[in-house]
Amino acid sequence: MSPSPRLRLRRENLPGRTYRADGPPGPPPLHWEMTDGRRMLLRQSGRPVLLARVDEDRGGVRIHRRAGYRSPLPPIRADESRAMPDWSQRYARWLADADEGPLHTGRWVFGARDVFPPYVWGSDFLTAWPDGHLDWGDGWNGVVPLRRLSAPDAPRVKAYRRQAREGGLAPVLLWRAGAFDGWLLLDGHDRAAAALAEGRTPRTIVLARGEDEDTVAEFLASLPGAYERMMAGGFGGPDPERQREAVSRALSDVAAFAPYEEARTRAWPIPGGPAEWDAWMLEFRHEHDRDE
Repeated sequence: MSPSPRLRLRRENLPGRTYRADGPPGPPPLHWEMTDGRRMLLRQSGRPVLLARVDEDRGGVRIHRRAGYRSPLPPIRADESRAMPDWSQRYARWLADADEGPLHTGRWVFGARDVFPPYVWGSDFLTAWPDGHLDWGDGWNGVVPLRRLSAPDAPRVKAYRRQAREGGLAPVLLWRAGAFDGWLLLDGHDRAAAALAEGRTPRTIVLARGEDEDTVAEFLASLPGAYERMMAGGFGGPDPERQREAVSRALSDVAAFAPYEEARTRAWPIPGGPAEWDAWMLEFRHEHDRDE
């Protein structure tokens, strides 16, 4: 049922890791759906694996997950991890071939990222399972795992902890979730647990939807006019020439970063609207009650 085998992914002719995906219209196997501006679900191959609802006061969002999520990446062998390949390129190729991945037609940005504010993998790392709350009032900006995290002393995590100490642990894969102002952990749950148990920030590849070409082109076309208006306004202070140079450098940096700007994560309508979301919520609760 997945259209992903027909997806074509090509790298753009830019210095960074940007790609163009072309394929059939419609949602990919792993995709977001939304209704009424508050209810969201993450569906994989037809089956919801996450439900979320924004609080009535818009102060946060409540998360409900179920077992059964499947990573779009294949297992990574220890010898492959030690070889330290170009992980961004490797993950991009795997995602293009994935049967249950999130790629759909459009631009995508892949990037290695190892530096985060401490709260991303700390207080804002959602370790509770299966339910949790993202508190926007405190500026939540963290990571949501899609399966239950293993204990630090679990056999697989212990093996990964050794790799982390040796510096050969493969990166985890995060997918930007614009509706949460954070990320979903798509692959590497045990690797993340191992790195954190060793007091390290997990090495990370971040996947995000990129702004479309027309939006980027329109923004770049507006910069010369913005520059002229700033220059015409004049500069005060003891060193106006230095101020002009600072403005020029800032606009140059903005122009250079524009092709890598992240767009909001795309979502499709929930076919049955709020009633379908409520029905899935009831099923999630029944499954949770049976597991207890």
